[in-house]
Order: sequence, then structure tokens, then C-alpha cells
Amino acid sequence: MRRTFFVFAAVFATAALAVSAALASSPHFKRGGEPACTITGTGTNSTSTTCTASLAGLGMETLEIDVTVSGSAVYLCQNPSEKNTPAGQNKVLVGPSTTPTIIHPDQIKNGTVTFTTVPAVLTAPNTVTGTQAGCNNDKWTGVSPTLTLTDITMTISQGGSLLFTCSASDPLSGTVKLTCTP
Repeated sequence: MRRTFFVFAAVFATAALAVSAALASSPHFKRGGEPACTITGTGTNSTSTTCTASLAGLGMETLEIDVTVSGSAVYLCQNPSEKNTPAGQNKVLVGPSTTPTIIHPDQIKNGTVTFTTVPAVLTAPNTVTGTQAGCNNDKWTGVSPTLTLTDITMTISQGGSLLFTCSASDPLSGTVKLTCTP
């Protein structure tokens, strides 16, 4: 009788641990913890994007957050004598640039974590060819870029499995909420 009880208790404890482990792996954003990104430097030749979010239901494996940013820059057209600088006609694509943030398992407490990503920096070249900038001809040079961030994509993975893909697009400035899909 006693032996049957211990076998039954061991089977029950093993099942309870399996259910507990399964329940701990249902990742979701905490209430009010949906991803938002703050963009600084809009209108210059460089932007910096930092994202924050709060997750729950995580397992105890390394979490990787990749933030990818891209945009376009408009240049002034500088003639060879450097005396005339009308606006260029073309948007020059800049990026994409991806920056990873790694969160180690010891930073995940009871399956939850609030994180701020490493800044994702996007920088437009200081000069481009006249053709790229939409100037009169290639003797001109595109100078003084004004960069506009047009896309942010954030992927969140744990243990090699993609949990969420979050994004926002065109044009982006200030604080932007991302839309996520599992």
C-alpha cells in the first residue's frame, strides 16, 4: 500500500512539473508593456532608436531582441563651385541596420522581464553622387542629408524560436508603438 502511494505521488509530481513547465512557456506582453520605440535625431543625418517592452510567460532561456531600422535621406545638390545648393529630387535609401540585444536567463525573473534595447543607429552618408541625390548631373554632389526613419522591425526570439515580430512604418518620429504578431 505504502509503495503504491509513493509511486502514485511520484507520477503526480512529475505530471505537475510538466504542466508547470508548459505553462511557463506562453509568452505574452504584460498589460501596458507592449513595445514602444523612441526615436531621436529625426531630421539630421543620423537617428537612434531605443525600444522598451515587458514580457511574461517566458521560459528560462536566453532572449534575443533584434531591432532593424531603415529610412531615406534627401540631400541638397552642391554644384562644383560650391556656391549653389538647391534641393535634390531623389530619396536615397539608407539601411537597413540591425542591432541585437541579448537578455540572459538570470535576468528573467519568474518568467517575466522588462527590457530596453541597445540603441539601433541609422546614419546617412555625408555625401552621395549627384545622380543618387537627383541633382542636375554627376558633376554635382549630394550634401547635407536630412534623414527620415521609415521602418522599424523588432523580432523577439527565445531559445532559437521566434516569439514575436513587431513593426511600424513611414514616417516615424518621437515615440512609436509597434504592432506585433506571434
